[in-house]
Amino acid sequence: MQITCTINGKPHRFECAPDTRVLDLVREAGMTSVKAGCGEGECGACSLFLNGKIVNACLLLAPQLQGAEIVTLEGLQKETEAIRESFAEHGAVQCGFCTPGFIMRAYDYLESGGSRDEAAIEAALDGNLCRCTGYRKIIEAIAKVKP
Repeated sequence: MQITCTINGKPHRFECAPDTRVLDLVREAGMTSVKAGCGEGECGACSLFLNGKIVNACLLLAPQLQGAEIVTLEGLQKETEAIRESFAEHGAVQCGFCTPGFIMRAYDYLESGGSRDEAAIEAALDGNLCRCTGYRKIIEAIAKVKP
């Protein structure tokens, strides 16, 4: 089947099987910030925006991309600059595998008016897993993002 969509503002066309994961198509298009983690929608490593809503790309199939607008971290470099700087400043990055997913989730949370309260941030990060940091520094980094 043929799929056409927009990824980070650029048109893309894919020839694929209907059971191809969106995760695989987006990575094929060169968006390496979208990681293959758990494959079950549990870790958040494959987070991206589909038509303005943050989703796990590992749970979506190719037909769901038809005509869609996808935004990955590659397409939000300017918008996430303060978040990325805060992660670096507060030591919230260890191996880095989960970092793009956390940055996407933090961006979504802060853009929707999320507070800087650490308990609220922790709740907003539910569904994103990190095996290195223990979350404390990630939560602190999000709480201290400069406006």
